[in-house]
Amino acid sequence: MENLKALILAAGKGTRLATEGIDLPKAMRVALGKPLIGYVLDELAFLDKKDIIMVVGFKRESIVKTFSEYNFAIQEEQLGTGHAVMCAQDYLKDYDGDVIICYGDMPLLSRATYTALAETHKAEGNDCTILTGTTDEDLPYGRIIRDENDQFVHVVEERDCTPEQKAIRELNIGVYVYKAQKLLASLGELNTNNAQNEYYLTDVPSIIRSHGGKIGLCKRTLGAEVIGVNTVQQLEQVENYLRK
Repeated sequence: MENLKALILAAGKGTRLATEGIDLPKAMRVALGKPLIGYVLDELAFLDKKDIIMVVGFKRESIVKTFSEYNFAIQEEQLGTGHAVMCAQDYLKDYDGDVIICYGDMPLLSRATYTALAETHKAEGNDCTILTGTTDEDLPYGRIIRDENDQFVHVVEERDCTPEQKAIRELNIGVYVYKAQKLLASLGELNTNNAQNEYYLTDVPSIIRSHGGKIGLCKRTLGAEVIGVNTVQQLEQVENYLRK
């Protein structure tokens, strides 16, 4: 695809994934003999390697050494997903195209889903397009809030949801396509007024919307694709799906 880059957030330590004798960043944990982020890169192979940027932090040397042909931005301190994107601003400041934002610990998300998201974004002329979906997996993802006209209003992180909002089944997967310059212009308006005291990337779409920008939703039935690996149990679960 032309005029499209990808930003993979892969700076996490994966504290809940820690097992004795393994000291790797979360994205480098191995599933069926291959790092999690390797599966992500396979599904993004429709992009040129020079158009893929990884945001790395904890024990980043292992990622940089293994995937040296890609670009890297450093997140020294993990202050949220919005902060991770801030760390990669230099790669986007002179770029006028679109950027997919995704994660190094979501190995099951498919090329078909990434391309559907990018195609929806271009076809609708959106400033931001959010991947949303339904799944039977029990996952702590944010909820998509729509208005009476079925249009996007904002995302509420699960830990900040009211009981009524928790009942919403349309989840924010955390994967987006942005017009890069609209994204960068919004980062300065992020704050840490939330349960985690972090800069949430989930706040950016509503910031863009507040300035008159166009937000679109790409809703898909995603099933197991949306599993992010945060625990040993989820790593085992992902391996089972990969075997199939």
